[in-house]
Amino acid sequence: MKLHLTSLLMTSLVLFSTSTFAALTVVGDLGGESTSSYFDAINANAGEFTPPETLAPSAPPSAVSIASALPVRTPELTPGLVYSRALNLSGMPPIFIVGDDDMSRKWLTLRAADLKRLGATGFVVNVSDKSGLVSLNSLVPGIEMAPASGSDLARRLQFSHYPLLITEKGMVQ
Repeated sequence: MKLHLTSLLMTSLVLFSTSTFAALTVVGDLGGESTSSYFDAINANAGEFTPPETLAPSAPPSAVSIASALPVRTPELTPGLVYSRALNLSGMPPIFIVGDDDMSRKWLTLRAADLKRLGATGFVVNVSDKSGLVSLNSLVPGIEMAPASGSDLARRLQFSHYPLLITEKGMVQ
């Protein structure tokens, strides 16, 4: 039975493949030159590999800091009223979005205890310089905040204002 099925399958494949080739039509042949010469260097060394004498690592930047990511501008996001809404973001750690503005400063001062309790991480989506970032961080010591564009998050979660807190269950101002 197994042999019969195998031969039937092989016969079907042969018939299918020959009928497929017969149905091909050349739409256009524009001539040109063969590309085989471009592969001569590759084909000549097939199977051979000679590593370079030395592999010098590239030098890292002299100074890397969060301040090197500044300024950050997120044109889609501005300070304003955020309506609370339920979300289903299972497993997402709590994050908050702020900017270098008076509304965000007041919000951070009022919500500092909640943000610490939740272990939330902050993204500063509109900040022009290091002094603005340092000033925001001083309002909530012990809470991590970093400058980052909020464009992608704003599009995905469909919001246009901050400050706000996003958890796996929803967003709230």
